Amino acid sequence: MILKALNRYYERSESLPREGWVRRGVDYVVVLNAQGECINLESIGELKKGKTVPSERLVTAIGKQAMKHTNSGKDANLLWDNASFVFGTGNKGATKLTSFIDTLQGWLGGINDPGVEAVKLFCLNLKKRPEAAGVLIERFQLKKDFDKRDPVLTFRLVEDVESVHLRPRVRAAYEAALIATQFGSPVRGNCLVTGQIDVPLALNESVIKGVWGGQPAGCNIVSFNARAFESYGKRERNGENAPVSTQASFAYTTALNHLLSSSQRIQVGDASTVFWAEEPHDLESAMSDLFGDPPKDDPDRNVRAVESLYSAVHTGKFAEGGLSTRFHVLGLAPNAARISIRFWETATALELGERIKQHFDDLEIVHADYEPRYLSLSRLLRGVALLNKAENIPPNIGGEVMRAILEGLPYPATLLNQAVMRCRAEQSVTYARAAAIKASLNRQIRFRQSPEKEFLPMLDLGNTNPGYRLGRLFATLEKIQEDANPGLNATIRDRYYGAASSTPSAVFSTLLRLSKHHLGKLPGGLEVVRERLIGEIMGGFSADSFPPRVLPLADQARFALGYYHQRQAFFTKSESKNQEECQ
Repeated sequence: MILKALNRYYERSESLPREGWVRRGVDYVVVLNAQGECINLESIGELKKGKTVPSERLVTAIGKQAMKHTNSGKDANLLWDNASFVFGTGNKGATKLTSFIDTLQGWLGGINDPGVEAVKLFCLNLKKRPEAAGVLIERFQLKKDFDKRDPVLTFRLVEDVESVHLRPRVRAAYEAALIATQFGSPVRGNCLVTGQIDVPLALNESVIKGVWGGQPAGCNIVSFNARAFESYGKRERNGENAPVSTQASFAYTTALNHLLSSSQRIQVGDASTVFWAEEPHDLESAMSDLFGDPPKDDPDRNVRAVESLYSAVHTGKFAEGGLSTRFHVLGLAPNAARISIRFWETATALELGERIKQHFDDLEIVHADYEPRYLSLSRLLRGVALLNKAENIPPNIGGEVMRAILEGLPYPATLLNQAVMRCRAEQSVTYARAAAIKASLNRQIRFRQSPEKEFLPMLDLGNTNPGYRLGRLFATLEKIQEDANPGLNATIRDRYYGAASSTPSAVFSTLLRLSKHHLGKLPGGLEVVRERLIGEIMGGFSADSFPPRVLPLADQARFALGYYHQRQAFFTKSESKNQEECQ
């Protein structure tokens, strides 16, 4: 199903290279005259963020070597490759150059084209005089760059604009040879992706690049690394273990590589997530803004994306694409030399839009004006990680949270556990942690059809849950201490938050005694207001139920939420005014 959807995406995308072609980064163009003499080594790298990076060019793809070379040095590409293959430099240089010449002869040996002939003459000269490569590199003052890396090279005749492999006659001859090679494949069968019967089967899948944490050379989705996973008698014929036609294999790997290198990709924890629709749609470009961090030069981009989504769901109309358009989201994670599917979700655009809207509704919580209005998924996950660093996000949690959002399911228990644990460990209930706690608790209440009332985005004076009220009480006692001792460096939160949120009976009696000393330092009017607030909060407890001995994890989460809500209320003028009027 995943491969079929990727194949359909490839078929509708006119910009993706056709079979037998691939886009690869190219560093230099070897400019030749008709006699095969090098006129120039032209750098075509592009300057990005102060660094020169290869320029994406369309090149031939005769096999897996178009994405990844083996260690044999005998799998050269056609009319382009690394300098070690084109010039015969470095380890196994002679073997690689011979492979490059043989590949050229095998694929285009019968063609009469000036460009191909010039490349042949150039390479044969290097084979006869290996030292000529070093002289050439020195001549154009590129030794430092060539020593540091193995740049990718293509060829061009001095009078041409396009590279040799894009000359009309060369291109036509190559594509004809490609078709002949496919139909001459020794392995034929029925394709599981397209349903085609008796077609050439791909012996090996092209590699997938761009998965975070994967091998730089690329990984595979479909692969077999042990006899136990192979069909009986199919060991030497990999194409029959998972029969996929050469056309479909090229299509889905090309589509996935394109998505992984495009704006239709975001990083969710350790899961590289890509998304696409069956036809052009608003959500294809909006997903990265909905879940990713906004760029520094446009911090409100995600706000606009969320507001646009709310509008589309409310009006039942997207600017581009229909409500019933199928939308796909795929999460990938590395697993040695292979890729594991972390999650896969397919739904209509309307269903997906409603679920994403519900996610932002669940996260909505009162916050400071300088905080972002909508929390990106990456910021939410960093908020529950050690030191708020992306590298400390627990494994799998990103994929599990994303799945919950896309399928409209309860958030994973690990999200709530992490948020509570970080609150206790750092004695701090941040915006992201409070939002994660509120969203997790509300989804649990909703899906379990619990009689408990869902938590509001702001302070709820009518909430009688013991954990929530204890959190409010702790925030009130801390505020009294701060008002009594302006400029205090450390408060009761720094010393007592962990114990107060887990074993209230151990500390609340002490905290209430301390508060009496602090209340005495307050101005008369404020002292009365704070005493009334304490009385209102404690009025929800009976004499024998306060303070509770222990709070289970769920109530520790409610404690954190009550603490956060009450603290925010103290710093929100209208909220404070309304609260005091209620007293």
